[in-house]
Order: sequence, then C-alpha cells, then structure tokens
Amino acid sequence: MPHPDDPEYGIGAAVAKWTSQGKKVHYALACRGERGIAGMAPERAGPLREDEQRRSAAIVGVEDVQFWDFPDSDIHNTPELRAKIVDTITAVNPDVVVTIYSGPEWGPGAPNQRDHIEFAKAVAQSYDSLSNPPRWLFENGPGMTHGEAVDGFLDHAVASLAAHENYLRVLDPDTPVVEQARRQVEMATPPHSDFGGAPTVGFILKRPTA
Repeated sequence: MPHPDDPEYGIGAAVAKWTSQGKKVHYALACRGERGIAGMAPERAGPLREDEQRRSAAIVGVEDVQFWDFPDSDIHNTPELRAKIVDTITAVNPDVVVTIYSGPEWGPGAPNQRDHIEFAKAVAQSYDSLSNPPRWLFENGPGMTHGEAVDGFLDHAVASLAAHENYLRVLDPDTPVVEQARRQVEMATPPHSDFGGAPTVGFILKRPTA
C-alpha cells in the first residue's frame, strides 16, 4: 500500500479473518504518511503515523510492517519503487499480493488519489517482471471479481482503523474517531448476495487474468 491507513480503509476485516485462520500477512507501505496530518510538521507526523500503523496492524494480527520511505504525496511509478516492490515480494515470497485500487474513481464524484494509482501500477509492473511471481495479484476496490465474507470481524476492522486516532481526529474533528472508523468500515464491507448477504471485502483479480 502507498500510505499508512490504506489497509484499514479497505481490507482490515479480511486481514483479521485471515490471521485468525493462521494465515501470515505482511504489510509493506511506500511512505510513513508524513504529510498526511494537516497543520503538523512532517518530521513529527511521520513517526506518529508509523506508530499508529504498527498498533493498527497488531490489532488484526499483522506483525511485519515495513516502511520504504518514499515521499508522501509524491509517489510515482519509478524504477526505484518497482525495484523495492520486486525485492520485497522476492524476500517475502507470498502466495497472494494485494494492493490498492488503480482506477481513476472509487465511484461517481469520488476520484482516486494519484499516489494510489501510481503505486498500484508499479505493483502490477513489478509483478509482471518476476520470473516466478506469486499465484495471484489482487486490487481492493470497486467492481469486485472475488470477495471475502467478514461477518464477525467488523469490530476488529473498526478498532484497527480507529488506532489511527491522531490522523482521524484532525481529518474530521467533529466526529468521534470510533464513529468515523465504523462508518468507513461499513462502506468498505457492504453486504453481498454472493455471500449470503454477509458483509464482504471486495477484490479485483489482476493477475493471472486467463
């Protein structure tokens, strides 16, 4: 993912379910989110957001959290970023890679961030460059091709997102952090008829496409 909190806004409930089943999940983040808190200097915000991300990951059972120190709000699909992605995938050797959505809009009137788009494209190109890639590459976003029913794990996801308390408190000072987190988790896990109406995290299969 490009930034701290990106996993929590989309896949936290699925991650909590996977780790409860004994699956091992690794987080790799392009930056520390140092420009993500309005009115706070980057040198203060970066360490604070790193700490929030580590606490957030622990809530859903993720112990390994890497930060690559690319510049927040200035992430581009560069050879340097692709090399880091390749090195990380090679070292971790996962069965599945999940990244953020690469499309232009999350929905009508909801444009995607450039950092997200650039990062997701870098992940896809890095995946394609591997001689022995992981079995699957997914994005988390609209237009799902696959899903994970997450009933029983929404409270984990809410607590995980709420761990980004300083970020959320500044983002919306008029709404309690837990209320913000619950609203976002509910948006990310709508009920889906293919899963018996259960709340579902949606994934888009990018590779293999055959």
